[in-house]
Amino acid sequence: MSEEEFDNKSVKDTMDIIINAGDARAFIAEALDDVGDFNYEEAKENIKKADAKLVVAHRLQTKKLQEEAEGDKVQYSVLFTHAQDTLMTIMSEYNLAKHLITVFEKRDQKSK
Repeated sequence: MSEEEFDNKSVKDTMDIIINAGDARAFIAEALDDVGDFNYEEAKENIKKADAKLVVAHRLQTKKLQEEAEGDKVQYSVLFTHAQDTLMTIMSEYNLAKHLITVFEKRDQKSK
């Protein structure tokens, strides 16, 4: 693979991290809207969809980090830094949303 092809693949993979993380964020927002509507089953389905997107993004990030750990030359990239920041922020949102679904579902079951 030429250096140009490698750079193009690296940028594509980095953008795929951002896109998948962004898709996960949209599913998280839908899940939280579902909680507001007391629709916990739909919220859980949207959280599963978010999780699937985060798994893809995380695997891409891990692949890039493993390449560097194995000694491959990796140039600093503001775009990759942005992708990591985006992914980690959305993973935090995911964890919080998942917990909120549980908390509100428990609260609503106790009030019945």
